[in-house]
Amino acid sequence: MTTTDRPYTDNDLRAEAARQLFGAQQDPDFMGIGEQMEGASIDSTVVDPDPETGTEPVTGRTWDQLDDDTWDAAQRSFDKLINGAVDLSEWAVDLGADGLQPTSDCLTFKGDERPIVRVHFAFPADMPDDARRAFITGSGEAIAAELF
Repeated sequence: MTTTDRPYTDNDLRAEAARQLFGAQQDPDFMGIGEQMEGASIDSTVVDPDPETGTEPVTGRTWDQLDDDTWDAAQRSFDKLINGAVDLSEWAVDLGADGLQPTSDCLTFKGDERPIVRVHFAFPADMPDDARRAFITGSGEAIAAELF
């Protein structure tokens, strides 16, 4: 917490930003979900003949090509996933305020039927890839040694 002549702290700013971010995420428009599905590719059906050059997919199915019952089921599933999403607002605001950028890297430790621990990472933009990889690998090895 930084002391200033303002009537609020940096932590107050972060908390309010997180509250507003979470609020914006908690009011999805169900019909908006369907509108966003129109023309959007179903990722698992997309075949790109040359991923290195980033050419447009030559084959693939879009959500709006599904029959009505399947479309409705998918739309309801999206709505359930969005409304059930964990509130990461404070985490996201803190990462941005600290100048960290999340990566797609994560460590997942599985139990019998589901993950029991998942660790996500965020690093400064200027941190070299080899240092990031070493940190992630080292973290995974240290955690695994303690858990198993």
